[in-house]
Amino acid sequence: MEKRNYHRELEALIKSFDGRRPTVLLHSCCGPCSSAVLEFLTRYFEVTLLWYNPNIYPYGEFEKRYAAQLELIEKMGLAERVKVLYLPHRSEEYYARIKGLENAPEGGSRCAECFRLRLEECARLAREGGFEYFCTTLTLSRHKNAVLINAIAEEIAEREGVKWLPSEFKKRGGEQRSIELCKLLGIYRQEYCGCEFSMRIQEK
Repeated sequence: MEKRNYHRELEALIKSFDGRRPTVLLHSCCGPCSSAVLEFLTRYFEVTLLWYNPNIYPYGEFEKRYAAQLELIEKMGLAERVKVLYLPHRSEEYYARIKGLENAPEGGSRCAECFRLRLEECARLAREGGFEYFCTTLTLSRHKNAVLINAIAEEIAEREGVKWLPSEFKKRGGEQRSIELCKLLGIYRQEYCGCEFSMRIQEK
């Protein structure tokens, strides 16, 4: 089977809009990852950003990252264009979902369930809110499996009846652009992915 190029699929989809600007609910995992993604997507879509990250540990880090997200949107000059849908921490939802997978290796089954949890909520809210598409910033990082994320999202999209926006935002220098933007704008960049398990790995 030929390997899919999700970024090329996204570019082809955008070309098919012929100037129309569809609505998209974009799940953001953090401000830094959203930077280059917002820069790209706001050219072609009406974007609402969803902040739903019950995996982030500890709570003080959750607050710090959300503040960085809002600061980024403001400094990018997008405050009037990008609405933000904020969901509280709700860490119990994360721990219930990954129960039994606490010792799974980083990038394995525990991470897959974390992706699924956040993408399910994004798709549900996209359907309820009448958005044409849902998407996530998770595919910007080289540490994240874009094939897995797109596969999970396509499965959810079929079940929820809302369209998934195929993506691999790390392509075409996306990740490097996010680093440049955060440095330019003075945005906080975290040292670990988000959960307590990734924090422990980073501390080691």
